[in-house]
Amino acid sequence: MPATVVSFASGAVRGASSVVRIEEGDQGALVVVEATPFHPVDHTWPDQPGDSGTISSGTESVRVREAVMAAVSDDGVFAVGTDIPVKRGVEGWTWLVAHPIDGPAPSWLVEGAPVDLAVDEARRAGLSRGHTACHLASLALDLAVADLWRKDPGVDALGTPDFEGRANQTSRIHEDGAVDEYRLGKSLRRAGFDTESFAATLADRTEAINARLRDWVASAVSSEVLAEGPTIVDRRRWRCELAEGTAEILCGGTHTPSLSDFLSIEVALDLTDPQLLVMTTTASPAA
Repeated sequence: MPATVVSFASGAVRGASSVVRIEEGDQGALVVVEATPFHPVDHTWPDQPGDSGTISSGTESVRVREAVMAAVSDDGVFAVGTDIPVKRGVEGWTWLVAHPIDGPAPSWLVEGAPVDLAVDEARRAGLSRGHTACHLASLALDLAVADLWRKDPGVDALGTPDFEGRANQTSRIHEDGAVDEYRLGKSLRRAGFDTESFAATLADRTEAINARLRDWVASAVSSEVLAEGPTIVDRRRWRCELAEGTAEILCGGTHTPSLSDFLSIEVALDLTDPQLLVMTTTASPAA
């Protein structure tokens, strides 16, 4: 069984394929097809939820709850999500996109059957805006705190001191937004970041981020995903040509094709816990 071919990187939300495997489970069947437009949640960094939608054939259809990662070993072991025991790309394993449905597979949904796949377009669009906004917010955050480093922490995609890479501990994307958490503990201070000055100037930093985001949204530049190959195991990068430079970030998610898709992107910074920065990003879609 070859790795699943995916088309979500190009923005596809529909496709036709054939079923290659049905795996029955306690919570319903998992359907694997040769090629899919569905973006699966990444079990190793589950920032963006998987796509939902439908699999259909003629007048029959089933609902896909949320696409997930799966893998099968050369000796037939099938694993899903966090139960996958190996890292991506390990020899002897093939990587797949699985489509969970409620209940067992109906009689028409069998191995070899031709099917049509359709992603929930409104949800995908919202998640794509949320993911693009999340990346832009992190780049703007790095720029806004660049003067607070006393040591070199490495650089981000724009060549700015990489606060995001050093401090981010969780990122959760939702439709038209995201919530990111950054640890401001001893290790970050030892790395050279001035947490006290950051806390004292939080309001100014927030305004600097939002001013930068307003400029980027107004630029209406393109945003795209570049794939190194057609399968789910191939690496993908998000790229956006901003005034400060071309940003390229390794990313397995989906993105909006242009910043003209936004009316606005704004962040709020919460430092209620002095050792935990919470950045909430809110995107408003263009009419």
